[in-house]
Amino acid sequence: MKIFSRLYDWVLELSRHRLAPWWLGLLSFAESSFFPIPPDVMLAPMALAKRKSAFWFALITTVTSVLGGIAGYFIGAYLFEPLAQPLIDFYHAGEKFESMKTWFGDKGIWVVLLAGFTPIPYKIFTIAAGVLSMAFLPFVLASIVGRGARFFLVAALVYFGGPKFEQGLRRYIDIIGWAVVALVVAGVVIWKFAQ
Repeated sequence: MKIFSRLYDWVLELSRHRLAPWWLGLLSFAESSFFPIPPDVMLAPMALAKRKSAFWFALITTVTSVLGGIAGYFIGAYLFEPLAQPLIDFYHAGEKFESMKTWFGDKGIWVVLLAGFTPIPYKIFTIAAGVLSMAFLPFVLASIVGRGARFFLVAALVYFGGPKFEQGLRRYIDIIGWAVVALVVAGVVIWKFAQ
């Protein structure tokens, strides 16, 4: 099934729209606090469509993602009971959340930095940082470094890889897409059985 190649073509077409940077910023902000789709899916095609603007798009993504992370932090700090606690209860993640408290207490800045750079859902860690009262300035600095490193790396790969990168991505997009889906499903299954 070539679902991901069709989606890729659609996003590539959208990335050429004059309002695309605004949509990128909105997606980046939302993903950092509550939305499930990472901004990379829009950043990479936009950088491919307008390679000279790749690093500008990475900056937009970084700034709005960090602002979204700050929103997530405040959700955790001030809206834990009405918003976050029901999610923890729904997923029966009380024990995991308790172990996360210890992890944050020991290595909070490194946890946020790692979550900002990797495909781990960043929003979980932004909300947890607020719930666990992580110091705000280190949280913001770790977010800037982690998110910035990730998005500028994507922009650099696209900028320096150019047409060859696009050809390789187009050729393997369906395999990459299904591999990511498989990894997410495997992660959920492992997480459920580890409880």
